[in-house]
Amino acid sequence: MSDEGIRNIGILLFPDVEELDAVGPWEVLSYWTRNFPEDGWRVFCVSADGNPVTCAKGLTVAAHHSMAELPALDVLVHPGGRGTRPQLDDAGHLAWVRGQRGSVPLMTSVCTGSLVYAAAGLLAGRPATTHWASLDRLAEIDPTIEVRREDRFVDDGDIITSAGISAGIDMALHLVARLASRERARQIRRGIQYDPEPPV
Repeated sequence: MSDEGIRNIGILLFPDVEELDAVGPWEVLSYWTRNFPEDGWRVFCVSADGNPVTCAKGLTVAAHHSMAELPALDVLVHPGGRGTRPQLDDAGHLAWVRGQRGSVPLMTSVCTGSLVYAAAGLLAGRPATTHWASLDRLAEIDPTIEVRREDRFVDDGDIITSAGISAGIDMALHLVARLASRERARQIRRGIQYDPEPPV
């Protein structure tokens, strides 16, 4: 399939990003786009300068693009992790997020990525969630947010937020169902053998 008509999903990488916040959605979305190219989507990772980043627990992950040469996105996935803490006061990063909001039809976040969206003003007056340990912080950043404390993810149309870490997998499967079909999402879930029944 040629690039014409292909729609783009970008997963943001940054220093101290939580590994599974990024890699969980990557596993779901890359399995989908590689095995079902006829659906017309591709996924890639982006970092500020296009260089690899070291994640919160020491894993180093490469990016496909820098922010400066990022193809136009249809979906952005903003993960969380310790690396989001400095972003809350980073005027340049918050401006970049607002800029994406102006051009990207669907903004999504995993874990404390929603704190960044809140700091950027994207969640004012909207329902949202985050990691359970950061729910109060989400409310502090913007008291107008309707904090969904029990939801695994919250789909509010053009913005989807998910709870912590592994919840990003559920959110990504929801994305497949929304962008393709529920049947496709079930195929992906089976393909990656995701059937959570915690052993403890």
